[in-house]
This record gives sequence, structure tokens and C-alpha cells, in this order.
Amino acid sequence: MSEQNRPWTAFYGPNARADIPAPLHRTIGDLINAMTHLHGAKTAFTCCLPNGMNGRLTYAQVDEMSDAFAIYLREVAGLSAGDRVALQVPNGLPFPVVAFGVMKAGCVLVNVNPLYTAEEMAKQFADATPNALVIVDIFAEKLVEAMQGHPIPNIIVTQVAEFFPAAPRGIVRLVQKYWDRSLSPIEVPHIRLPDALASGRSRRDADQVVVEEYRAHMTGDDLACLQYTGGTTGVSKAAMLSHANLLTNMEQTLELLEGLESGSEVVLTALPMYHIFAFTVNLLGFYSLGANNVLIPNPRPLSNLKRAFENYKITVLSGVNTLFNGLNNEIWFLDSPPKHLKFAAAGGMALQSAVAERWEEITGKPVLEGYGLTETAPCLSFNPMGKTRVNSIGVPVPSTYMKCVDEAGDEVPQGSAGELAAKGPQIMKGYWQNPEETANVLRDGWFLTGDIGTMDADGYFRIVDRKKDMVLVSGFNVYPNEIEDCMTRHPGVSEAAVIGVPDGASGEALKAYVVALDDTLDQATLRAYCKEHLTNYKVPKVIEFRDDLPKSNVGKILRKDLRAEELSKG
Repeated sequence: MSEQNRPWTAFYGPNARADIPAPLHRTIGDLINAMTHLHGAKTAFTCCLPNGMNGRLTYAQVDEMSDAFAIYLREVAGLSAGDRVALQVPNGLPFPVVAFGVMKAGCVLVNVNPLYTAEEMAKQFADATPNALVIVDIFAEKLVEAMQGHPIPNIIVTQVAEFFPAAPRGIVRLVQKYWDRSLSPIEVPHIRLPDALASGRSRRDADQVVVEEYRAHMTGDDLACLQYTGGTTGVSKAAMLSHANLLTNMEQTLELLEGLESGSEVVLTALPMYHIFAFTVNLLGFYSLGANNVLIPNPRPLSNLKRAFENYKITVLSGVNTLFNGLNNEIWFLDSPPKHLKFAAAGGMALQSAVAERWEEITGKPVLEGYGLTETAPCLSFNPMGKTRVNSIGVPVPSTYMKCVDEAGDEVPQGSAGELAAKGPQIMKGYWQNPEETANVLRDGWFLTGDIGTMDADGYFRIVDRKKDMVLVSGFNVYPNEIEDCMTRHPGVSEAAVIGVPDGASGEALKAYVVALDDTLDQATLRAYCKEHLTNYKVPKVIEFRDDLPKSNVGKILRKDLRAEELSKG
């Protein structure tokens, strides 16, 4: 793809820029300050619990509290610019306060999955070597084991209902302590987050600290966060994302989302903000729009979202295929779909056409599918509003180039499948302390995604599948996404996952794992359905019915876990 040839820009909206020469703000701290001047008294974040209890913070409160936390880190905890601060909390009011405070301090945020085991935490801590950790109390019992061999000098503990009004906060604590019994004694030295903020405020007032001085000499190229990829073995890699990576990608994505109004949107954030999609699009993007961001600490079961839909006029929802598929089958959602919704945005995994069509039937609004990776901050492409195409990840966002290449790195003919390569200002600086892996994916300014895709004449891209998930059946390349999309169109199928398994006759054979909507569906019926829609070598040889499928914490079906299970059988 020539860097002058971008046919996809013809499908941008009339006001969309083809190029974004530089982000509006130099650093994320500058963005936070600017939004306070525009939206100070307006609600920035609302944390909604399954029973409807909630807490809120205004833009002015988030700005002041993140200032206090930045001062605590630098003046009390003694951190320096560039030091890492790990954040291990679910969606809730502490998340933006801490994340923004870390970046205002000139430090580097390290997002950590709250559900990680102590062993997984230990691996990430050993790699990132954080100087401070903010962790939610219900998971703090893992700290003693997780910090063996690599202690973290500053531990700050928070709670799910932090910054809620006193009455609901007290009720949540009582339930956790005496009903759920989810609170254990914290056996490491620590400070509570409100006390850390108070300490920062005290130092600010006593020493007349000016937070802006921490980032006075920073540029957009300074590191903002270490964002860990979902590694399949060992320690996952940390993408080094700069302030400019994140701020530019935020603007690139919003450029294609027409119809959004500053100060008027209400976005439902069910995806965890430690995941790069929700971090850039929901946390940063909708903050820059002056939206009310309704945070869901735990979207499982999906009934946990019911009160949020009932109590707030949700205009935008982001999610993954499994979230939309699940809501499509929730009686309460079918009975009362959101009335104010403008669109939903999908990413993180392939959006199945049957799910997207059903969603639009129910809500009357489209799901706009996008595509990206942790290493690209994350958005590379998006379906422009009003110009969506079925089974497409859309067109590259402004200032972005994409092409499909063969094993030698040469561009393949239009319409042919090849590995997606991308170039743009959102591409990471590299992998943290891992030059070998960096060299494997960054070549001559292009990032190799590991995904197989095609491009049509208009510049719309389609993902065929992950390069590593391709199955070779009797010499034919078979991509599981295609098979899964076919199977989920059967009215009796809720979810499907397809992998390759060893086969003496064909080298590899297809095995499908299916969650059925009832017990009447059998293997013969489903195979016959597949034969109607797929050529014979694409029909799964074996179909196994299950009650559920393994998923990541953002709801992505984990084929790698199914493969590992098969391999363990010998």
C-alpha cells in the first residue's frame, strides 16, 4: 500500500480529518486539566453496583484528587519521573483518580488484571518492577505470595465503593465483611487511598507544590503506560505506549464516530478499563467529550448491567462479541432495550454477523466494529458511522496506513489474504526490555499484527483469522472465524469455538465446541447445517457440546485453552 494511496478516506464523514498531525494535548495530564475548565461541575464518572447503589465524581473532583495522588507519589512516596506504578482495581471511581494521578506525576502506569493469581501477579511485578501498587482490598490477600523476591515499597489499598456516599459505602463494606466474607486481613504494610490523598493535599498546602511542574519538561514521546498483551505462554509482553500514542489514537477513533456531542453523552463501560480498548476509547476518549462514564465493576452475570440501563440514559456502549450476544439473550434487555442509544462499538474479538444483525433488530442501532491491538493503542480501523459493512473491521483511522503482506513482507494482490501490517502515530515504542520481540514485529516502520486479513477496492479490511489459529486441513487453509460465524447462525447455537486437532488422515481436523440454547440440538443436525453453508473440508469433524466456553476477563473466547486441553489428552 503506497503511503499516498488511501482509498478509504473517501468513506470518512464530511467533517473527519484524513490526518491528525499532532494531538490537541501534549500529555494526558494536560487533557485532564483542560476538561476541568470545560466541564468542572459535571459528573465525569458514575460507579453503578448491581443493586443500583452508586457513587459519583465530577470533572473538578477527579482533577483535584488526581493532583493529590500525583503529589503523594512524588513528595511522600518518593517516586521519580519514569517510575512505574501498578494499578490493580476493577472499574470504579479509584481507577481514573489513580491512573490520571500517575500520569500527572510523570510516572508510568502499569495496568494489572485484578483477577490475576498471585503467580501471575509475581511475573508481571518482576517484569515491570513497579515502585508502587494500588490494589483493591478484596484481592490484597494475594500480595504476600505475589511480592516474594520482588517487594514493592509502596502499597496503597482501595475498595470497590471508594468515594461513594457514607451510607452505601458502609452497606457494601458490611456485605463484603459478613455476608460475602470477601475481606481478609492485609498482611503487608500499606496506606489507604483516601489517606494517601490526604497526605498529598497536606504536602501541597505546606510546600506550595505545583503539580504542573512534574510534567513541565515532558513531551508526547514520554512513556505513559506499560500495557501487557495477553501472552499465551510465560510472561506476556509489555507494550510501551507514550502519551502521544494514546492521545492521538483517542482522536483518531473519535474522528470516525459522528453524532457525538460534547457534554451530552452517557457511556456504559462494562469492559474493564485495564484493557486497552476501554482504556483509550472509554476512559480517555469519552473524558475528552465531557461524557458521564457509567462504570460497571463486574459485568458477570449480565444482570449486573440491568440497573445501569434502567437508571441512566445510555447513549454509547462498547463491548466484545460475547457481551452483545449475551445481552441479545437476556429477557430484561429484550423487554426494555435502551431508548437513547446512538450506537455500540465492538472490538477485542471478531464480531459475528448473526450477533450484529440480532443486536440491530433489538435496539434499532448498529454495532460499529473496529480493530486494533494492545501494541497500537489500540485502534487501527473502524467502521464509519452510516457506512458499515458486514464482516468488516472498517477502514483505517486517520493518519494510519494498512496493507496485507506475504511471508516475505511483500504486499499481496487486492482481495488476497495476507498478514495485516500497519503504520501510524499510535504504534507503540516497542516492547519493554525486549528488543528481540520488538524487532520481530516492527520492521521498516510497519507493525506486523499477526492477523490474516484482506482489503477490498474501497479500502475496507476484513479479518480472516489469527495467523496462529489457522488450521491446515488436507493442504487447505481453514480459518476458525468463518466456521464459528456459520455455526452461530444456527438458531440453536449460542456460542461456538473451533480449533485444529491432530488427524492422521488430513494432518489436522476441525473440532468445534458449542454452547447450545437447549438440549435438542445434536452433532448430526449441526454438521448437516454446516454442510449446507460450507465446503466439505471446512465442516468440523467433531462437535463437542458444553455448558460454557473458556473466556478472558473481557469475554474473549480462549481457543488457546481449548487447544491446551486437547494436547493434554495426549
